[in-house]
Amino acid sequence: MKQKNRLNYVVFIAPTMVLFLLVFAVPVVVLVGSSFCNWRTGDPITFNGIGNYIELIFHDNSFRQGFLNNVVWILLQGTIHVTIGVLFALILARRPFYWKFARTAYMIPSIISSAAMGMLFLCIFNPEFGMINSIVRMFLPDYDHNWFMSYDTAFLTVTLTWMPYAAITTLLVLTEIISIDRSIIEAATVDGASSFQLNTRIILPLLKNIIGTSVILEASNMLKKLDIIMLTTRGGPGDTTMNLPMYVYRTAMTENNFGMANAAGVTLILLGCVTVMIINRIFSVGRENR
Repeated sequence: MKQKNRLNYVVFIAPTMVLFLLVFAVPVVVLVGSSFCNWRTGDPITFNGIGNYIELIFHDNSFRQGFLNNVVWILLQGTIHVTIGVLFALILARRPFYWKFARTAYMIPSIISSAAMGMLFLCIFNPEFGMINSIVRMFLPDYDHNWFMSYDTAFLTVTLTWMPYAAITTLLVLTEIISIDRSIIEAATVDGASSFQLNTRIILPLLKNIIGTSVILEASNMLKKLDIIMLTTRGGPGDTTMNLPMYVYRTAMTENNFGMANAAGVTLILLGCVTVMIINRIFSVGRENR
């Protein structure tokens, strides 16, 4: 009977393991292996040791800028972005008369495709007919600032294309708030706890796991953010809005330097692993709330 159960386990697990090996494990092994090689289109592949990594870290300004931008965006996403989502969830949890409409409306940017969002923001910030410049021209008639292509505003403008829209975090946190035992809230209310005390001393500590999970999700989203940057600035002006996914794409598809691109890809994976480890350590994700 035990052998039959083991066979059933193998039958059910085997397809998943095969898919994991083919789709994830084998490509990662190839990625890591080829990152130690000189690999350009039309040239023979030769072993290069850690030469690609030395070139990236010490000689490639675009890579360093992309790495720095990625770290900054992860920090912004894990702090400001998640905070916006949590605050909105706390407001909706009180169920004001408009809460269903607000919840639905806040989800709209998250269900629109990235291509559509990119085009939308290109129109909003267009220097000639965009909404932002049109408003400013009411006071400064000759104003024609190019928000995406100016060194002073490009980074902030790209950040604004996703920073305020924390609908996924809001839904996750709101679901967790609704699942909290109401007797805990009622007991605190009877004891005279104010709304601020209720949120800061009871509800937020109980949300630590889901907030940590949300930070991981949003940070990982920043590690693969390519579409909006590709549509709006392509990493420019200069390398002002460069990030690692954009650097990998440009190095592989434009410069045909697959060895360097794969070395940057390995760095991106390591950055993701370190980020998740730090977040898990801070929020103790997976441990029981006390």
